[in-house]
Amino acid sequence: MWKKMKQDIQAVFDRDPAARSTLEVILTYSGLHAVWFHRVAHALYKRRLFFLARCLSQISRFLTGIEIHPGARIGRGLFIDHGMGVVIGETCEIGDYVTLFQGVTLGGTGKEKGKRHPTIEDNVLIASGAKVLGSFTIGKNSKIGAGSVVLREVPPNSTVVGIPGRVVAQDGHRVASDLDQVNLPDPLADKLRQMQEEINELKQELNQWRKGIEKDVHKDL
Repeated sequence: MWKKMKQDIQAVFDRDPAARSTLEVILTYSGLHAVWFHRVAHALYKRRLFFLARCLSQISRFLTGIEIHPGARIGRGLFIDHGMGVVIGETCEIGDYVTLFQGVTLGGTGKEKGKRHPTIEDNVLIASGAKVLGSFTIGKNSKIGAGSVVLREVPPNSTVVGIPGRVVAQDGHRVASDLDQVNLPDPLADKLRQMQEEINELKQELNQWRKGIEKDVHKDL
């Protein structure tokens, strides 16, 4: 437990340039507090003390704004940055050194039983407001863009953006920084740009066609 707590603290320093001192991280990082609350709640949950575990998780939710079901399994070095509104479901499994930003939901899609929440493998980054819904796997070293809604499995080393989420980069396409949420491809914007260009071309053709008709009318007169 103490070893994991040290790893959690180090994860903050590794991924947040604003972190200045160990004392500051311990006292002021709500994401870190939520992870530590969860580690205790999960230990109670594994001992079948479900009521106590849920009570502790709700206290954590009240204090941090982050809701983690005590049944969720979380690896080492989870970093929840500005974590208000983060929700992690009961059967969710999170690997080592995963990064979550505010508003992320790792949830289910209905009332199904059994494994109904996603599995997040090591070194995954899920950006602000992204929703990962369903029982599938997000592969190692993948990145989920801000505001994306992911409903199907993501291969390792992939970048996903959009609603629904689409893989737009994989193996060999590097994002400049692990914390870069801006410089991601946007297939929807590209498609809209292409449609606008086609509309402009159609307008030009229509105008030429109208001018041709007007010339013919003038000749007939």
